[in-house]
Amino acid sequence: MELIHYYEDLNTLHVGTEKPRCYYLPKKTDGTDSYRLLSGNDWRFFYYPNPQSVDEKFVLKDYENPEYVMMEVPSCWQSKGYDYKHYSGGAFVIPYDPPYVPDENPCGAYYKDFDVSNEELEKDLYLYFEGVEAGFYVWVNGQFVGYSQVSHSPSEFDITRFAKAGKNRLAVLVLKWTDGTYLEAQDKYRYNGIFRDVTLIARPKSAVVDYTVRTTLSEDNTKAEVFVRLDSYKGLPNVTVSLFAPDGSKLANETLVTENNDLETVFKVNDPILWNAEHPTLYKLVLSTDDEVIEQKVGIREVEIKDGVMLLNHRPVKLLGVNRHDSSPTDGYTVSREHVVRDLTMMKKNNINAIRTSHYPNAPWFTELCNEYGFYVIAEADFETHGTMDLVGEEPIYRKFGKIVQDPAFHDAIVDRMMLNVIRDKNASCVIIWSLGNESGYGKNLIDAGKWTKEYDPTRPVHYEGATWAPPGIENDQSCLDMVSRMYPTVETIKKYLADPTSVKPFILCEFVHAMGNGPGDIEDYLEVILPEKRIIGAFVWEWCDHATYEGKTPDGKDKYFYGGDYGEFPHDGNFCMDGLVYSDRRPHTGLYEWKNAIRPVRATLQEISPLKVSLWNRLDFTNLDDAVIVTYEIKEEGRLLSQGSVAIPSIEPHEKGFVLIPETPKTNKNTYLKLTYTAKQGTALAGEVLGFDQIALFEEQDEVLTPVSKTALPAFASWSVNETADIYELTRDGECIVFDRHLGTFAKIVKDNENQISEPMRFLTFRAPTNNDSAVSKEWRMAGYDRSTVKVYETSIQETDGVIEIHSRFSIASPAKQPFLRLEAVWKVDLEGTIYLSLDGNFDKVFPYLPRFGLGLKLPNDKTDVTYYGYGPYESYSDKHRASWVDRFDTTVDDMFEDYVFPQENGSHYNCQYASVGNLYAKGKKPFSFQASRYSEKELDEKAHNFELVPSDGIYVALDYKQSGIGSNSCGPRLAEKYQLREEKIEWEISLRFDNKN
Repeated sequence: MELIHYYEDLNTLHVGTEKPRCYYLPKKTDGTDSYRLLSGNDWRFFYYPNPQSVDEKFVLKDYENPEYVMMEVPSCWQSKGYDYKHYSGGAFVIPYDPPYVPDENPCGAYYKDFDVSNEELEKDLYLYFEGVEAGFYVWVNGQFVGYSQVSHSPSEFDITRFAKAGKNRLAVLVLKWTDGTYLEAQDKYRYNGIFRDVTLIARPKSAVVDYTVRTTLSEDNTKAEVFVRLDSYKGLPNVTVSLFAPDGSKLANETLVTENNDLETVFKVNDPILWNAEHPTLYKLVLSTDDEVIEQKVGIREVEIKDGVMLLNHRPVKLLGVNRHDSSPTDGYTVSREHVVRDLTMMKKNNINAIRTSHYPNAPWFTELCNEYGFYVIAEADFETHGTMDLVGEEPIYRKFGKIVQDPAFHDAIVDRMMLNVIRDKNASCVIIWSLGNESGYGKNLIDAGKWTKEYDPTRPVHYEGATWAPPGIENDQSCLDMVSRMYPTVETIKKYLADPTSVKPFILCEFVHAMGNGPGDIEDYLEVILPEKRIIGAFVWEWCDHATYEGKTPDGKDKYFYGGDYGEFPHDGNFCMDGLVYSDRRPHTGLYEWKNAIRPVRATLQEISPLKVSLWNRLDFTNLDDAVIVTYEIKEEGRLLSQGSVAIPSIEPHEKGFVLIPETPKTNKNTYLKLTYTAKQGTALAGEVLGFDQIALFEEQDEVLTPVSKTALPAFASWSVNETADIYELTRDGECIVFDRHLGTFAKIVKDNENQISEPMRFLTFRAPTNNDSAVSKEWRMAGYDRSTVKVYETSIQETDGVIEIHSRFSIASPAKQPFLRLEAVWKVDLEGTIYLSLDGNFDKVFPYLPRFGLGLKLPNDKTDVTYYGYGPYESYSDKHRASWVDRFDTTVDDMFEDYVFPQENGSHYNCQYASVGNLYAKGKKPFSFQASRYSEKELDEKAHNFELVPSDGIYVALDYKQSGIGSNSCGPRLAEKYQLREEKIEWEISLRFDNKN
């Protein structure tokens, strides 16, 4: 098929399209819809390898071809079995040769019949495409209508002169790549097709086309103005503009006579009910003509930046949000309202109040839902050119990264994308910040896009992080940017910015704590800075959901999820798409629970122990704490409930603190904790939902006393018989046998009641299956040989003292070709009850990278999988990732402890445990330790690329860790903070093991 190559012409972005307008779907005056969806399962489709191979007759109104299959619209053709799926984290997937794209440019040919009534034919008819990737040509009844690109923004075509009464044929040819592909190098799957709805709209000859709604407030918020302006119209309509209160009562109406150039009006509202994310109250604006009605929900609010602080309704507000893609594991970019409502409902229940539409406008009705559910939105343009970073050459990084935004040829295309973004969503109250795009360097093209935005809409601030890479000179004009934005800065970087007296703009973390796999850790470190600092607008976790695709089930019934590289594509970024707070199917990661409790609406601190006085910090921005939550408490001593009840909350205004008294309990010398739980109050949108908790230590023991039982204490107990060889020490008595391997430095066999208690010799652990956040440092770990370490025992000795067997050993741990990284001395004791005690002293050579872990590994028979522990639970927990958990006694199973990440990795550990038991094993530490039980060894987790490939072992692997390093967010963030790294030079550890499970 011969096409005019609009798709390789930077000077031709849209052909035959209407000018951009705000999003709405009009109604008839009787309230019925004057539009209808052309979406459905009745489209015909054929996949062609290139435009040249397309049958040029397919656009004709009577064309029929049995080879064209039925295709659902909206959908992505890769999700329907055509072409191949492709994940790229930002690299261009075609050669960099703008504006050209490969000749082998796959395309999808669609056609569909639709009827037009005589009544509709008397009106103007429009086709409204909400989203098509990447560029598309449109024909109606064989006549060319137009062309458009910009995948995630709408395109509207006037088809009045092409339509006829009765049956009409719509034909669409969608190209996989256009010159716009160079501007859409976001971190996402590369899907194609008509992936959002197509709507046929019948409009009167005289009608409103575009309009602007803005709201302003008096300083005391007691008066508001709702400003309405007609930006464009056709004919000379008389437009009645009516404003309705949230309860449906009409407040006022005005008639705009366009013939007299009467194009704007202002409604004054006394004592307005203001919109914010906590109380998303909406007024309704109705624009009526003789033949048509447009309804617009309006939240009365005002956004401003004053003295370096962003204010909403004249109050500081904190955006605690997520980055969100339109993403489905089965349907790609195509998401339904039900799908989005599920996302928003989950976010709301997890205290999330803000969304950045990364990195393109989400579905056009998305902001309507955010208006209703209450979310602050950073609305981002469909723009990213990350792939220029892969170009070969020695240009300075700011030139390479900004290659496109500094190229005049791309100027209009870049400004066009921002215009489409802003004009579509300008009337969405939830949108409080505009974003120029993502990771594209900085230069004149973006500067002009920013300046256009500031001029077109002076009521909202403008964001763009990529100005970090601004070049020197005139191109570094950041006057159009209202905030300083950073991705994944260290806490120290944030503090440095705040301390700099020249830092006058507010600060925002548009991406932070990369939530990939087991993570993120270190959230709390950031929030300790973010929450109290008014100049920090907020922070957005990267990101909401994993993007793995569902590929059915394995023969043994396991779900299969694929990620980058599993489709044979190139280039790809592997499982870098697996970086969400929820799995692709929206099951929560433990990271979601971490974020939820970190941003809980209340924070408690202990003020006095007697009387028990607690300070409550109201973290809400607009709601008195007493109107928002109820607080209940429980006090537990080592898992035993001492008291519980509810707490009367005083009136505590937003951002303020108040105090509550908790009924005291008898004093104790055991581990005792107060836990406060915050539940949404009845009458609120989330009534009954637990919104978070605080746990406060009232008493914590410093050390447990581990004392072997001697003959003096138990004279009736049988003594151990000792058999010593060059290889082992063997301890025996009736029905019991304990064998210590003198070469391994651990116990190789433990038999009790004539049953084997361990399936393999114990071993010292120095490696963990790397988490995604270990991806960088794990290279250092492997270089150091932590994954293949061996023990060298230099000497051992054995003695008996009052019935207690003592085994001394001196040993080191090293790997081939490397010097030892640990030198240790151990004293093992076996008492008359058969309890094993380990006292270990050692030194770590700090020339090595920090250790993933250090501990003792056991493999137990798999016949008993019950687990009890006292420590941080019920979720997996680590030194920097335990905000979702609390200290308590937990009863669970080995299977329930396993966190089934699609990309296998370290998981399921529990931090700060006093004791733990698995089956017959009971372990207790002098100091708290970390504990883990799994059917999978770290080797199995390390070697397998997908969870459905994992093969459970014939036993249970138990890790008793002196310590593990923290989790962090180094998969795309800063290196793990030193305080969470296991790199202490001196190691001292005591732990006891018993195999009769007497708790």
